[in-house]
Amino acid sequence: MNARLKVGIAGAGSIALGTAALLAQRGHQSMLWSPSGRGTDGLESGVSSHGAIELFFNPRIARSAEELVAENQILMFALPAWGHKKVMDELAPHIAQGQQVIISSHASMGALYLMELLNAREVSIPITAWGTTAVTGRREEGPVVRVNTVRSRIDLCTIPENVSSHAMPICQQLFDDRFEPRAGLLAISLSNLNPQNHLGIALGNITRMERGEVWSQGQNVTPKVGRLLEMLDLERLAIAEKLGLKVKTIFEHFHLSFHVPVASISEMNQQMHEQGNGGIGPATADSRYVTEDVPYGLQLTSMLGRLTERPAELHEAGIKIFSAMYDFDFDKENNLLAALDLEKYDLQDLQRASLTGMLN
Repeated sequence: MNARLKVGIAGAGSIALGTAALLAQRGHQSMLWSPSGRGTDGLESGVSSHGAIELFFNPRIARSAEELVAENQILMFALPAWGHKKVMDELAPHIAQGQQVIISSHASMGALYLMELLNAREVSIPITAWGTTAVTGRREEGPVVRVNTVRSRIDLCTIPENVSSHAMPICQQLFDDRFEPRAGLLAISLSNLNPQNHLGIALGNITRMERGEVWSQGQNVTPKVGRLLEMLDLERLAIAEKLGLKVKTIFEHFHLSFHVPVASISEMNQQMHEQGNGGIGPATADSRYVTEDVPYGLQLTSMLGRLTERPAELHEAGIKIFSAMYDFDFDKENNLLAALDLEKYDLQDLQRASLTGMLN
């Protein structure tokens, strides 16, 4: 067994609890912090994990951002992207040399924002960005999490790039040898398929979400929904190709994440459903599939499409369609992109920053 490490997790939802369960399974000690203070209520006596990870574990509970930083060697972000900026603002004043940050999963070039905060304090540490989460699942009623799957491969990069050799061993020690190094934050941003996939799934099943139905997500990636996901993927891959970046395809994503043979996207999802790990779709229109992934995922891909002259027309249409459906301007909702003001930089600036962590 590897040496036991202490990991502080910002978040207390399904991904945070599932990640804590995986860490416990591997012999590490996690601490959970709920930025709102409500998410950790009732967790003091332990958490039950079932599904892909069957165990009962006792995470430590932090009462403040300062306590989370002070008590842990490694800090992880495992909360919706709309909460990243606020949590970065709260954690950054306490982070010190010698610590390490993992963002699971990375969104909207947020690692650049955190590095700016730390640079202002003359603190330089590895910040590792994951292209997706280690687990999928759902937090159930009470101190219970269902882990649907543990991913076999996770794309990652570390900024600044010259400390990658220090960060990778920590990720492997914590989560085993499941990581695929990628060339910088742009590659990681384009490796996160959740926004495009959730766009197609939510668009094809929005009435189920509104009615609060219980529905199988895998089963309802029907042939036409699956074809939309494949076409969205072609836009993302065209941007990556123009940037000279290697990223996985949507077929590789479902194969590596859910352990099904490669076929059409609809067929792969039907196999997931039949195996019992297709997941349950959102039972509310107020779902992160829209409120997180539209502003914090689709918007960045759309911006990169414009910069590379590989327009992501379906992604941009998705932003407009959901803005019309929700009577809300999702195009103006991303506080990380607004804080970084990325539109004022050219493509070369962003390519350099994605490796060094420095915009200026």
